Parts: sequence; C-alpha cells; structure tokens
Amino acid sequence: MLTKIYNGRILRDHQLVNNATLWIENGQIKDGAEVFWSEKRSPDRIIDARSGIICPGFIDLQINGAFGIDFSEPTPTYAEDLRRVSRGLLQHGCTSFCPTLVSSQPEVYHELLDYLAPRSGSLDQGAEVLGAHLEGPFICPEKRGAHEPATLRTAEQGGAQAIIDCYGGLERLTRSARILTVAPDVPGILDAIPTLAALGLVVSEGHSNATTAQAEEGVRRGARLITHLYNAMHQFHHRDPGLIGLLGSPLRPRPYYGIICDGIHVHPNSVKVAYDAHPRGAVLVTDAMSALGLDPGLYSLGNMTVRKFDDRVYLDGTETLAGNVVNMIDSVRNFQRFTGCSTVEVLEAATLHPAQVLGITHRKGTLQPGADADILILDEPDLAIRQVFIAGEEVTDI
Repeated sequence: MLTKIYNGRILRDHQLVNNATLWIENGQIKDGAEVFWSEKRSPDRIIDARSGIICPGFIDLQINGAFGIDFSEPTPTYAEDLRRVSRGLLQHGCTSFCPTLVSSQPEVYHELLDYLAPRSGSLDQGAEVLGAHLEGPFICPEKRGAHEPATLRTAEQGGAQAIIDCYGGLERLTRSARILTVAPDVPGILDAIPTLAALGLVVSEGHSNATTAQAEEGVRRGARLITHLYNAMHQFHHRDPGLIGLLGSPLRPRPYYGIICDGIHVHPNSVKVAYDAHPRGAVLVTDAMSALGLDPGLYSLGNMTVRKFDDRVYLDGTETLAGNVVNMIDSVRNFQRFTGCSTVEVLEAATLHPAQVLGITHRKGTLQPGADADILILDEPDLAIRQVFIAGEEVTDI
C-alpha cells in the first residue's frame, strides 16, 4: 500500500522542511519525485499531519528493561517478555533499541544473547531490536555502580579472546551484539579494543577510572562511544578530567556520548556543558530498567535488588543510583529544556546520532528514500506524540 503523509514539517537534512510530503511503501520511505512524476502513481492512503513535525522514530542504545521485565534475568518466557517490552516502547516513540545486559556470569550471556540478535520491527513484534548492548563485565570495580562485584572481570589473561569467550564465542557475539561497554583502565582492555572494533562492534568506554590519556588511547584504538557520560566514571578534575575530558579532546572524530536526561543522573547544567562542548556527539539514552512504567516498589537489575521511588531507582538499602525510569520522549523534552537547543538538534540526538553510532543511517535515523518507515508525528510546542509508525504501519494504542 502506498501511503502519503502531507502538510507536515519533515526533519530532513538538518532542518524542518515546511509543507512537506512523505511517501511510504512496503515499510520504507519512497522517493516522492519518483513516485509522483516518474511512476505517476496515486496514494492508497492519505494522512494529514496537520502541521505536525514528522521525524524518524527514536533509537535507544541503552535500556536494561521495562514494564517489569529485566533483560539480564533469564526466564522461561524471555522471548515473549522481550516482545512485550518492544511493543510497549512504541508508546514512547522508541521504534528501535539495543537491549542492554548488565555485568553477568558467562552462562547468562550464553543463555540470553541469542534472543537479542537483531530482528525487524512490526506491529506484532514492536520496536526493532538492533542487537545487544553488553555493559560489562570488563569494567572498573570502583566504578561498577549497580553492577554485581562478583561478576566483574579483566582481560589480563587471554586479551580479546577472553572477552569473546566470556560472551559465548565469536559467532554468538558478532551475531547478537552491537555495543560493548568496557573500561580502558582494566588490565588487557586497551590491547583488546582493536580486535573488538575490527569485528564490527561499537566499543564504548564507561564504568571507568581511566585517565584522559587512557581514554584517548582507547579512542585511537577504536572506541567510538562513551557510556552514560558523567555517571560511573572518574569525575572531572582540572588536571585530569578522565573520560569526561574526551569532550575537549583534539582527536577527530571525537567519540559520541550517551547521556541520561532525567535531571537526576546528570544535573541540567552538566548536560548543557557537554552539549555546548560537543553538540554533534550527543546521544540520548534512557538507561531504563524493569521498573519503567510501574509503581514504586522492589525490582531486579541482574542479580541485584533495586527500589523504585517516584522518579528514581536505587540499589536497595543504599544511595547508589541503579538505572532509570525515564522514557525517550521525556528525555527529548528534558534535553531541549536543559540545553536550549533547537527542535532539530534535540530530535537528531535521539534519531540521527544513535544511528550514526551504529553505522545504520542508510535505514535508521533519517527519512531519506530507502530508509525504514519508522516515523513519529509530534505536536509542538511540547513535542507530544500524536502518531507512531513502525515499518510503515500505524500504531493504534498510543
């Protein structure tokens, strides 16, 4: 079915194009000029965007679970649980995501990774799974955050092969994973980064006490992302700003940085500092966990117990933040409010930039011809979600 969406402001080529038209067929964006002038076809369905913003669906590169489901916890119903989260995320404008596993024992990765291999999105399956984000266990114990200490490892013995074996072997890792969070100060990690990057994995630096020199060396060797900037890392010091110092690094290209915009994990002023230093590197992530969408109470994060209050989550009995309960559309609104950036800039931080991290801009994060028809129609000024489309099909329960 050929669908025409008209009378909207389309996010395209770093601007909002007024009174624009978008054509969709077979789950992909079509070239409007080719459809109208060359093929001389008429649409089977016409949708009036009513001056709303038409943009790609949001992409979340770091989400630990939601709606009572923890991606790091094996269950007999894991496949259906993943589908349930995928469908629920559509309500928040998230049309593709990287399910994230926190530091776990090897047998957990061996059991779960196959479920997290990339698969297409649809009305039935929900948001597209882009492949797993493996956050640990090769991280710094002092900056583990809510990760269980007993699961943490080094690559001092075995290097890259030890990392590959931990996740269940080369075939499983490359088939199912897209992002690996590692700490460049952990023994053996710097030497392993070139091998991991050569496998097509996005190496992200995080949960780390690394100096700026170590962080930059990791980038030289292939790291391309910072995991939840400011959180679980050596804090800024004027003589050695650690991972945060990558914001001002002379290295080109500088790495992208994931950033949590709930106003709790990172102070709004700190969000603005990062954005002003490196606006094209900002990638909005939720770092959401199983309590997203649920009432206050006790929930799981891997093998750890966490307690949700109204808008924040802590390791039970501590003041250690443990994941998040913010969704993507609220992250977008917060980021714009914290930074004062334009609507184009904040939407690209949730669409184009994460797609660039994964190298998938030919099909995600843009509305260019040939891209997947994962689309949002938003109302201004509050960017309220009016309509969501996954693979060209409209989601009705928004």
